[in-house]
Amino acid sequence: MAIDVDVQVAVDGCFLPSTAELTQWVEVALAGRLEQAEVCIRLVSTEESQELNHTWRGKDKPTNVLSFPFEAPPGIDTSLIGDLAICAEVVAAEAQEQQKPLSAHWAHMVIHGVLHLIGFDHINDADAEEMEALEIQLLAQLNFPNPYISA
Repeated sequence: MAIDVDVQVAVDGCFLPSTAELTQWVEVALAGRLEQAEVCIRLVSTEESQELNHTWRGKDKPTNVLSFPFEAPPGIDTSLIGDLAICAEVVAAEAQEQQKPLSAHWAHMVIHGVLHLIGFDHINDADAEEMEALEIQLLAQLNFPNPYISA
């Protein structure tokens, strides 16, 4: 599997996963789905997350993860599947509120975002159930608990 993960760190402070961890989580999400892929993961502040969320989703608040799938123009051959913007402060706050290990929540956000990049969604109940079941399965492979069960 040739997975290339470009990590951009645009925030200080909060526990941030290593490039190796981020890459492992991307690889788990893509295993059996894509043999070759490029992904950019940008770790952002609440301010940048809020600005991106407002610009692209019309929601004026920070969020945990934003996915920006890439569709190459006709005739352009690339393995780029898109970008993720993950807000470190939101992920940390959610993990604490939900009483989840921080690394498990980071893994969930990366997997969730990557699945969006390759076409999964949770707009309707059936799609949400399929996506959540896959997330649970992938996180279990990493020895992380079901993220949808409250502690």
